[in-house]
Amino acid sequence: MNDRSAQRLAMLQEVLVSGGTLHLREAAELCGVSEMTIRRDLSTQPSPISLLGGRLVMASYPGVTPVYDLTEQQLSHYQVKQRLCQRAASFIEEGDTLFIDCGSTLIPLLSQLSRFRELTVVTYALNVANAVAVLPNVRLVLLGGLFYASSQSFGSDGMGAAIERLGINKALISAAGVDCERGVSCFHFHEVGPKQAAIATAMQRLLIVDASKFGVVRPAYFASLEDFDIVVTDDERAPGLLERHPLSTLSISLA
Repeated sequence: MNDRSAQRLAMLQEVLVSGGTLHLREAAELCGVSEMTIRRDLSTQPSPISLLGGRLVMASYPGVTPVYDLTEQQLSHYQVKQRLCQRAASFIEEGDTLFIDCGSTLIPLLSQLSRFRELTVVTYALNVANAVAVLPNVRLVLLGGLFYASSQSFGSDGMGAAIERLGINKALISAAGVDCERGVSCFHFHEVGPKQAAIATAMQRLLIVDASKFGVVRPAYFASLEDFDIVVTDDERAPGLLERHPLSTLSISLA
């Protein structure tokens, strides 16, 4: 951590240590920098401070529960996500029909799809659809329903059945938590149906997740590790997951 970043985080920690919260704008003004700089400090360095819903809190502050913010997630571990998506792209073949999950992890993958001559992308994520809609080589299948702004995704009771009617070669799934005992989870319950349907239907199932998600459990469980063929991650300790699941065919691909 550079000295200025350390000084800013130390100052903010002193303000927050007695409890309460601090708006991101107020934190930026206090430190004399931009809001983006504060976001970068928090997303690139270990810190007891969390940014939840636009406000800074101490991670150990009583009553604090995680709040999903897509903008914050896009900034978090961005370079790692780029490497993960480069590795995930190596599994894509010409003519594939891909299920691409919602969230921020898989967004860097979309810029790499233009090198293929023909692909089909199935998604329930508006940000994914907007990115691939301009690619002339990609046929887009956007699954609709009620729109959830927090994750830029849609949900409906019939979405799972719609996915199961499609011939999906590869399902690229993201997650907010991966735990060896309690499985793979996310923040939003409306994502469970489409994720599970894609996992059940696809010929190959890839979990793309950065190391910060290991050992984390989120509210909405949707799969076990055994449900995936490949885990793409950046943690060199990840092959140890196989030792916990000796009967699994799960393989680890490091970015």
